This record gives sequence, structure tokens and C-alpha cells, in this order.
Amino acid sequence: MTFKIEFLEKLVDQASSGNIRAIGRLLSILETYDEEAGRLLEILARKSRGAHVIGVTGIPGAGKSTLISRMTTVLRRRGYKVGIIAIDPSSPFSQGALMGDRLRMQEHATDPGVFIRSLSTQGLKGGLSLAALAIIEAFDALGYDKIIVETVGVGQAEVDIMHAAHTIVVVTMPGAGDDIQALKAGVMEIGDIYVVNKSDIPGASKTEEYLNFVIETGEIGSSRKGWRPKVIRTSAVMGQGIEDLINAIEEHYDFLKKISAIEEKITSRRILAIRLLAERILRNALLKAVETKRTELEKVARDAGGLLEEAERLAERTCKEIEEKT
Repeated sequence: MTFKIEFLEKLVDQASSGNIRAIGRLLSILETYDEEAGRLLEILARKSRGAHVIGVTGIPGAGKSTLISRMTTVLRRRGYKVGIIAIDPSSPFSQGALMGDRLRMQEHATDPGVFIRSLSTQGLKGGLSLAALAIIEAFDALGYDKIIVETVGVGQAEVDIMHAAHTIVVVTMPGAGDDIQALKAGVMEIGDIYVVNKSDIPGASKTEEYLNFVIETGEIGSSRKGWRPKVIRTSAVMGQGIEDLINAIEEHYDFLKKISAIEEKITSRRILAIRLLAERILRNALLKAVETKRTELEKVARDAGGLLEEAERLAERTCKEIEEKT
């Protein structure tokens, strides 16, 4: 299906006025259609209002979704409009997601100042899909003040969030020392704020001390441009420490504004979107080329010779065809 640019611009205007159906349709187009996602990205990017993007990641089972629900309550109390992108693991077969996060945030379902969208990773190891980046741009353009992106928390490869979010919150819990050690080469290194959630159970003080130690020694944490990562203890279930966490998030955002780093993050996010768009264009063109030249490729495959050379020729021809179209 192809949508005219006039239709897309009208849809953005309707969504900007608060039309929930228009917002839903806009997000669905961003998730589903390749070419339209690119066109919409341009329209939305021009309407950017500079929303604060907060990435929430960390080890599985640490209670990220419940924590985000509590964070949203405090942010709404402070007058912010909140957009939430909850990224669930993709099925390796269907690329569908479990979409469990929306169920854990039901208390905000009727709040017109909160919009929750569940997405799959679409198999991307970095944890963020083109759809996720596009929806960040959409929430920004539609006037959401705080955009929370919950990533799946599956391991070291999940670091794309550092290119998309202004503030990164890494969530762990008591007794997760081995997990922290295992993740230090990846997701644990990118945090601006580290949260010890479920701090009402034994071992919270030990985990907090350990995090502060590795931050002091420079083993984890961003420590970039003068910011020292903070460690906050929370119990999302008990509603404890949430105000302290939001205060730390606001403090980090103020720090970024002071050093003029807000636009830098927006640029980084859009470069990542361009890369993912380019990858999708190349992949689709390559798949089409493989089907077109299948008879020729079958002969090479049967002979089991020149596989690398044929792959290089196929890639070169595909890139040349794309260049000729543009």
C-alpha cells in the first residue's frame, strides 16, 4: 500500500491535535510500511519539540515495567505528558512480540496524557528497530515531554539505546552481582543512572556498594563529559525511591542542557535511523535480486565453486541498481 504525502501530512496534523485514532494509525504506518516510514520520519523530524528521551534497560527480571509504571505516575504528577515504547523480545519465527509490558502498565490506560506502544525488536541485536526510532520521533513531534523506551534487557549487544536516548537508566536488583559482571562489557557500561530495584529484599546494600565501587574505579558507567553516574535504590512494588529516581533523571537532563548535548543525541538518533533505513532498502533489494537471478545462482550452488565471487557480484549489482533508481 502506498500513501500520498498529502495524506501523511494530514494524518500528522490530526495526531498533533490529540486525535487518538490518528495517533494509532500513524504509529501503525511507522511500524508496517518501509517507504512511508521514511517519508513520515522527515515530516515528524521537522516538527521536533526536543522531548527528553529516557532509555530504561538492564537485566531480565529486575522489574523494569513496574518501575516505568511508577515513574510515569510521578512524571504525570509533575505535569509531563508521557509516551512509552515498550520493546518486547521477538519470536525468532514470526518476529512477533509477547507484548506483556502493556498489561503491566494498565493503571495508565485511561490517562489521556500517557500513550503506550508495545513493539518487537524485529530480530535486531542492538535492541532497537527502525519502528522504535520512528515512534520516538512521532511522540516528540506530537508534544510528549518525556519519552520512555524500555528495551528487552537481553545482554551485551543491546546498546543501540545509547544512540537514541538522552538519559539511560540501567536497572538491576539485589543478588545480581554475577549478572552485572557478565554484562559489564555491554549494556552495563552505558548507564547514566543505575537503579537497584527490589531493594526491599536482602542484599540491596551490597549491590549498591558494588555498583558505587565499579563506578569509582571506572569499570562501568558513562562518566562522559563530567557526569558521574548515580546509583538509586527503589522498590517499584512498594513505591519507594521513585521520586529520587525522577530527580536524578531530571538532574542528568539539566546537565546535558548545560553542556549543550541535547541536539547531539537527537542527531545520533537520526543517524541510526538513516542506517537502519539504508539496511532495510539494501536487504529488500537483495532479496528481490536473489529471486530474479535464482536460476543462475542455483547453477553456482550446485557446482559449489565461486560462491564468494558470486555473492560479491550480486551485492555490487544490487547497489548499482539502487544507485541508478535514485
